[in-house]
Amino acid sequence: MTTRCHRLIDALAPGLRVFVPGFGNESALLGDELRADPGRAQDVTFCALQYPGLDRFDYLALHPRARMESFFMSPVLRRGIAERRADLLPADYLAMARRLVEGDPFDVAIAQLSVPDVDGWCRAGLAADFIPLVWPRARRRVAHLNPRVPRTRGSFRVHVSTIDVALEHDAAVPLHADARPGDVEARIGARVADLVRDGDVLQFGIGSVPLAAAGALAAHRRLRLHGGLATASLRTLWEAGALDRDARITTGVLLGDTDLHDFAASLERLWLTDVTETHASAAILAASQGRRFVAINGAVEVDLLGQVNAERANGTLVAGAGGLPAYAQAALLAPGGRLLVCLPSSAKRGSASRIVPLLGDRSMCTLPRHLADAIVTEHGCAELRGVGLDARAEALIGIAAPAHRSGLADAWSRLRATL
Repeated sequence: MTTRCHRLIDALAPGLRVFVPGFGNESALLGDELRADPGRAQDVTFCALQYPGLDRFDYLALHPRARMESFFMSPVLRRGIAERRADLLPADYLAMARRLVEGDPFDVAIAQLSVPDVDGWCRAGLAADFIPLVWPRARRRVAHLNPRVPRTRGSFRVHVSTIDVALEHDAAVPLHADARPGDVEARIGARVADLVRDGDVLQFGIGSVPLAAAGALAAHRRLRLHGGLATASLRTLWEAGALDRDARITTGVLLGDTDLHDFAASLERLWLTDVTETHASAAILAASQGRRFVAINGAVEVDLLGQVNAERANGTLVAGAGGLPAYAQAALLAPGGRLLVCLPSSAKRGSASRIVPLLGDRSMCTLPRHLADAIVTEHGCAELRGVGLDARAEALIGIAAPAHRSGLADAWSRLRATL
């Protein structure tokens, strides 16, 4: 039975573990209430899955005895780790899901949901990736019902009568603007389009390269989408007629502006669901129905063995493994599947190569070399699956920035002698 109360934070108390909305779905109401009464954060551990650059609320600044845990690195979490008030839980998406399902239940789960429909049902709206796993097990369930959250379709819905604390309040939702593709990203996108066939099932990561790839795929037909997040790429492909109009579009999160939110709410084929359905290989293979599954993702750097770093840049942890390991496995298991790891060939205005001799102590191996398939830069595609060490190195050097190729070749000559 829904409790009548004045604040979401009335459900908080010292010693509780609290799951709070994130990954593009932070509740502005929750933030305002905590800022007005920061003492409610004392001795509370907040589990906040904050998307870097979008979810910005600082739970640790509320009270010196507030704590935080997360699977994603953020500036807030980094400071908290230094102060020994926060924990980074290293896991990819499927391991995160297992922990949330099999670990200790949260004392309180807070969600930001759509306002109820005429029958009293509230929808996940912008994020159905983790809250469906947490919500049924939480000891107390609290919801910010926000008229600005779109009433999207999906596997997770909550009847308002079953919410312990529900407050309806109009508040801004986090808006995401895709990085605009430049010439380099457009060239990478065109190469990706050459590797995709009509009828393929696609998964897109985040960033300007997937957006460029979506534009380059406009002439394709009968494509399907199955992934962890949807951005403006979804609308680009739909309006170009590239998507199969009869196929379900499966995702866990919507990241975009209000126009994308409105578009998503009107798209009957869009289906938001949790990580066990968006990332598990068995679910992906079943949804693909024998079609090729093509995973399109970015990276920070790739070494000449085919190891991929998608987490650490310039010695600083900037991301987690996320869904990349899961989609890599699914792509390699799927009949004819492809894993396309896409990145510009250089950084720092061309002075640093993103094809490197060997991942070092300032890097992190997100994908081991045995999962390598195709690496794409603006200079070409290196086909690595089933290829020996020398041929791999040669292919990767061939798609590096021209100014760095001779240095990489020399480095490989030295490296191969030590293997």
